[in-house]
Amino acid sequence: MFATVAVGRLIRFASRITRHGGSALPGKVVEKIDPGFLSRTLDQLPLGVVLVSGTNGKTTTTRMVASMLSDLGLKVFTNPTGSNFVRGVVSALLTEVNLAGKLDADIAVLELDEAYAVHFVKQVKPRYALLLNVMRDQLDRFGEIDTTAYLLSHVAEATTGIVVLNREDQRIAALAAKVPAGTAVRYFGLTDDLKHFFPSDDDMATTVSAETTTTPSPTVSDSPRQRGREDGLPPAGGGASAPEGGQHDLPADVTLTAVGDHHAAFHMDGQDYATDVKLEGVYNLYNAAAALAVARAVMQDNTAAAKTVASTNACAVSADDLIAAVSRVTPAFGRGEVIDVNGSPVELLLVKNPMGFRLSLASFSPAGADTMIAINDEYADGRDMSWLWDVDFTSLRESGVNMVSGVRAWDMALRLGYDQVPVANTNTDLEQAVTAFVNTNPGKRKHVYCTYTAMLKTRAVLGRITEVRDAGVGK
Repeated sequence: MFATVAVGRLIRFASRITRHGGSALPGKVVEKIDPGFLSRTLDQLPLGVVLVSGTNGKTTTTRMVASMLSDLGLKVFTNPTGSNFVRGVVSALLTEVNLAGKLDADIAVLELDEAYAVHFVKQVKPRYALLLNVMRDQLDRFGEIDTTAYLLSHVAEATTGIVVLNREDQRIAALAAKVPAGTAVRYFGLTDDLKHFFPSDDDMATTVSAETTTTPSPTVSDSPRQRGREDGLPPAGGGASAPEGGQHDLPADVTLTAVGDHHAAFHMDGQDYATDVKLEGVYNLYNAAAALAVARAVMQDNTAAAKTVASTNACAVSADDLIAAVSRVTPAFGRGEVIDVNGSPVELLLVKNPMGFRLSLASFSPAGADTMIAINDEYADGRDMSWLWDVDFTSLRESGVNMVSGVRAWDMALRLGYDQVPVANTNTDLEQAVTAFVNTNPGKRKHVYCTYTAMLKTRAVLGRITEVRDAGVGK
């Protein structure tokens, strides 16, 4: 174990000094030389592992859960950089264990990519799982969304304690059928009047087709979720049909009941609770409901066990305690993170699929702000950029887009042209583009919508202009 940790730390040090590789490189090497390191280390944790996965919101929700459990008295290990492959978790462990391989934590809260979660659960059985949603994302990797639901079904099957599911996503709710006997199932959900804020993948229609044809756009009542499939098969859902009676018959432990500007209300334990939040964007308010549900499950499940952990003062927590904890969570890096550049608040907004982009555009008004869009097509972004045609960009028509950049800048500019959105500048050199964008109109708020690798590069460029907090991913 001593040799494993020493080698891993040496590789991490070298990669950061030379600025080669990334946060997952030490983990990749350790996986080769010591395949048992991951399971051996996480098996030490008295309260086990919380695994968070799904298409949208993994990084922010993982941060919420980890922050809340820490506020509630537990020592928490997490992978905070969004490096959500198994090797990323191993790399994060290398920074926290001592040379003997001891991890000073009560519980781990880990974000896992949908595909790599399958590999993770072969090595480590999570005690808790939070499965958020299934949307079209990285089509070159996952194919259609039923494949993604199938991947997540492996997590549901492997979880030993409690699985928390999104009641409003029919493919996720259907995974209850995959949960083994002895493992509990709980849900988080929405009130009906909020569903237009969070449409499912089945409810989306392309902007271009909606404006150029007379065919009505699908409505919720017309969606496959409600009417079933035309071939007579049950609704898709990773091999299981939706629960009999529909999702609305499922009791949600936490329900999001109202949304506002940095404000949300939740129904929990038979009562309504309203709170201000530091999170950015309406979409993160639903993530907060998910985080509340899993934090509530962990603390209720482990009240007695947590009292035996010498490092904690854990005890039964109230709904008020949970609400107070969620109100203190701050945005994850690149997910509504605000960086001050010469007096301009520059907001980094990660976008990687149609729903995420739509919700970001709906959450951040372009009025009074400059807008930049940076689209890359590296492996971590997904090679297939056809999903851009399923995003409605018409909210940008009046303000226009000041800068389009990234490897696929011209594809993005073309897409904006079809939505009649004016583009002032297009530059495939991201470093030049970011520098020019942030130095224009000093003092004015700026929104940067960017895919994952474009976000990392943008942060690196900004780090050479102003102070940017270290996310642990190198520059």
